[in-house]
Amino acid sequence: MNVLILAAGLGTRLRPLTSDVPKPLVPVVDASILEQQAVKANGIGNVRLHANAHYLAEQVVAEGKRLGFEKVWVEPEILGTAGPLKRIYNEGYRGGLLIMNGDAYCSFDLKAFVENAKRTFASAQDGSAPGVALLAVDFPKVNTFRVNKDGRLVGIAGRFGSEEGAAATFSGVSYYSDEALARIADGEFDIREFWKQEIAAGRPPFVDMSQMNATWIDMGSPEGLMAACRARLDELGVDSWTDERVAVTRDSIVFAGATVGEGETVENEIRGKGFSWKI
Repeated sequence: MNVLILAAGLGTRLRPLTSDVPKPLVPVVDASILEQQAVKANGIGNVRLHANAHYLAEQVVAEGKRLGFEKVWVEPEILGTAGPLKRIYNEGYRGGLLIMNGDAYCSFDLKAFVENAKRTFASAQDGSAPGVALLAVDFPKVNTFRVNKDGRLVGIAGRFGSEEGAAATFSGVSYYSDEALARIADGEFDIREFWKQEIAAGRPPFVDMSQMNATWIDMGSPEGLMAACRARLDELGVDSWTDERVAVTRDSIVFAGATVGEGETVENEIRGKGFSWKI
């Protein structure tokens, strides 16, 4: 199975921290999200790791090489989500494709998700078998998914389809069969348009709601980065962490290059070279 970690974003919400380092490589305590996602993906077993890159792509390429990625796909222009998926398929990679985000700290059981997706694909009636599985979380501020009683996507609030059904948020984690990847049109950028087409064709994506209460944090904002670091400290079972890149406590993050006065205590703040964010 192939795994694609989406890592091409511009990281604008974390500027100027991301002026010199792409968002997926920002340390979240002891390791970047890219590295943490790679470790989780490798835990499934027998996977080939891929990432896409655009902003400061050379850094992502170098890190992918260090982490043993099959390939980092450099995009001269951002291709949305659908573009990178079809690109991997067109290059001949087969065996299914798991998608993960390079800006989400999470505690999902990825192996269980993929196994559940495959069982659902196999058990569906001919002609209605989905080739797409979407992992959902409960995040009331963004619960735009609408899911019917059979666990199928029927709409996205404010965008298309039914407004009825159980509400959920897309976690960014998804799984595509080879057959589904073949149906993505060349030049398609917006993956939501593909889901809409699959619904219209009688193959609505399966929405896995079995991990709705798992940890899921968007670390792409200062507040999200702080929350992700706290969660990582909990995962490591420590109250603080210091290395050459960053010093983290439960209420502060100080990156290398930050100015800290003699005897000063940094609290409720993220501080780096030339910036300070109160949290």
